[in-house]
Amino acid sequence: MTFQSPWWLLALIAVVALAGLYVLLQLRRARYAARFTNVALLGSLVPKRAGWRRHVAFGLVCLGLGVLVVSLAAPSTEIRVPRERATVIMAVDVSLSMQATDIEPDRFSAMQVAAKEFVEVLPARINLGLVSFAGTASTLVTPTTDRDEVRTAIDNLQLAEATAIGDAVFTSLTAITNFQSTLDSAGEELPPARIVLLSDGYSTVGREATQAVDAANAAQVPVSTIAFGTDYGTLDLNGETVPVPVDRSTLEQIADDTGGSYSEAATAKELEQVYEDLGSQIGYTSEPHDISPWFVRGGLLFAFLGIVASLLWTNRLL
Repeated sequence: MTFQSPWWLLALIAVVALAGLYVLLQLRRARYAARFTNVALLGSLVPKRAGWRRHVAFGLVCLGLGVLVVSLAAPSTEIRVPRERATVIMAVDVSLSMQATDIEPDRFSAMQVAAKEFVEVLPARINLGLVSFAGTASTLVTPTTDRDEVRTAIDNLQLAEATAIGDAVFTSLTAITNFQSTLDSAGEELPPARIVLLSDGYSTVGREATQAVDAANAAQVPVSTIAFGTDYGTLDLNGETVPVPVDRSTLEQIADDTGGSYSEAATAKELEQVYEDLGSQIGYTSEPHDISPWFVRGGLLFAFLGIVASLLWTNRLL
């Protein structure tokens, strides 16, 4: 919880001082009673008081005043709201290493399921595009709010040889640039953009990762990367067992150098969680929400209860 006008909290000193004065007066009354030796006579002279109940009534009033003071400081809390606009390109690795079965049922099938869940997580107004890459990178779906088109493209992904991570970033940037050009020509404000790139192996062809990083930074587009797979994954190629470990260092460098986030997923469940987290991070933002009306209501309620209790127990306001 934060306060937009925190200097009002200084008024709590006055509330504390009032409570202190009340305690001081009660102590003085107690000392006066102690000096009066004939307690029976004192009881007949002084009207019967409400005892501890009058302290409760005063405490409720002080609490109400304190809560009202806090409301003057304009307290607020952060709430999560969906972004109105954004452009996201999901780039997925479809190299042959995605056939590895170190992740059940295999990397490729698990990726398809998780990718479609990512589509569901993003708010409806965010434009989402799809790029697939193996030896080359291709834009399968230009940024759109049509989620069915993206889901269909994910279902129809085809595996191919080699891995071109750098080219995947360049192709994604081209898709973003082309989409933003259409918005710019229509006089619309350009929304923020981001690339979410998943790969399960080492880049073997195409442009270097450093070139991709420079291009992404020039376009001011963060690249969030997901290293998908395990170190003990293998692939059977023509009867030969080929190891297909994940190149974590390259993917982490791309994310760090472009201002994106880096994640690892070694199971289908972990990949689903990573996509869900990214969807929340990209698709939603936190905004301050004024909660001072709740404090006003609470303060008035406490003060009202204190006054009513005092009238019932002592026949006076306080």
